This record gives sequence, C-alpha cells and structure tokens, in this order.
Amino acid sequence: MNDQVGGTTREKSVDIMEVMRMIPHRYPFLMIDRVDHIRPDESAVGIKNVSINEPFFEGHFPRKPVMPGVLIIESMAQTAAVLVVETLEGEAAGKLVYFMTVDEARFRRPVVPGDRMEVFVSKVRHRKNVWKFHGQAKVDGALVAEAKFSAMIMDD
Repeated sequence: MNDQVGGTTREKSVDIMEVMRMIPHRYPFLMIDRVDHIRPDESAVGIKNVSINEPFFEGHFPRKPVMPGVLIIESMAQTAAVLVVETLEGEAAGKLVYFMTVDEARFRRPVVPGDRMEVFVSKVRHRKNVWKFHGQAKVDGALVAEAKFSAMIMDD
C-alpha cells in the first residue's frame, strides 16, 4: 500500500471510517480519530481530538476534566493495532489485540478537553502474533505520556 516515488516511500493516512474497518473498537472506547504517517512494519501517528463530550470526563474529574492515563495508553495500543493491520496488509483486520505488558509508563502532564493529542508508535519487534512497541503521546509538541508495551493479535 506504500507507493514508491523516486526511490522514497510515501506514507499512508487513514480516516476514522478506515480505522473502524481495521480495528474492532467502537464508541465509547475508540480512542483515535485517524492515523497518519503509517510506515508499515515501522511506525504510525494516531490523532485524538479530545472533546469535553468524552464520556469519561463526566467522572474524571467533573470540576477539572483530565483524560485518564490508561486511556492514553489505550490510544497507543489502538494506533499500534492499525499499524499491525497495515503491515500485514489487511490480514489482521478486525482481529483483537490483547495487551500482554505495559512497561515504563510515564505521565508528564494532563490531557484536557480541547487538546489534539498525537500518538507516536514505533514497532520494536515482533515474533509470530506477539508485537512490542514504544509509544509517546504529545500535545502541541510536548510529551504528555510514554510507555513500552506488547500485545498479542488474536482471532475474534
């Protein structure tokens, strides 16, 4: 799905409709709005436009809404899942991705309504159906969270 142009690889982007074709997540648990800069078997950048209408803000926290860190990590996993599907050229579309490990998770500052969060995911390695990644989430270029994680791709 990458086009070779003058010896360089063109990166692919997918919109929300394509994301929903590629991974099984749906509202209220779909944590990415699009994925840009997909480089199969290497990296991708997920985009999450954080809105006050997110259901988790009702309870986290009503007077000072903050996106839960675990959902930031989930946005990394969903971005990684799109990368896997694109790498396997659709072979993994609709399959489930189960977390196996989350290591070295760090949260630097809150993500709040109105933020546009960019989720940078890089493949560290993969063997069979187990994939390892490094993820970083940024808002306005500033690091807000990072983690290393592994996941297993399974049939539904």
